[in-house]
Amino acid sequence: MKVVLQRVNNSSVEVDGKVVGKIEKGLMLLIGVDETDEHSDADWLAKKILDVRVFSDDEGKMNHSVRDISGEILCISQFTLISDYKKGNRPSYIKAARPEKAIPLFEYFKEELKKSGLKIESGIFGADMKVALINDGPVTLVFDSKTKS
Repeated sequence: MKVVLQRVNNSSVEVDGKVVGKIEKGLMLLIGVDETDEHSDADWLAKKILDVRVFSDDEGKMNHSVRDISGEILCISQFTLISDYKKGNRPSYIKAARPEKAIPLFEYFKEELKKSGLKIESGIFGADMKVALINDGPVTLVFDSKTKS
């Protein structure tokens, strides 16, 4: 699994002109599921994301996690994160998990995040989504469960 994390002041997602997910201060996550991903990938990412220190303390140092600040998380599925663009000019998405695998793993990942007690919102898997955010910093991190980086 790959996740692009952005620290936000707020974020929302619309489908067909209707807001289906909205958060205030916290994290907006773009989540891609690879065909080889398993629950262990989601477990590692959920723990890492809940504990990564990207929020500032009183001295302006990034010493607090989303848990520490009782922040909120917005999850957006994005198969294009699992792309191969080495050959030619049009990316290939052949390694992205098919919906029958990706949807349950995406839902499992969200459930792991919900165990934190934080507010977790999401878009609709496979829908044409319009995502809005006010990026805070900006702070953007990329996580890949295969390389643990």
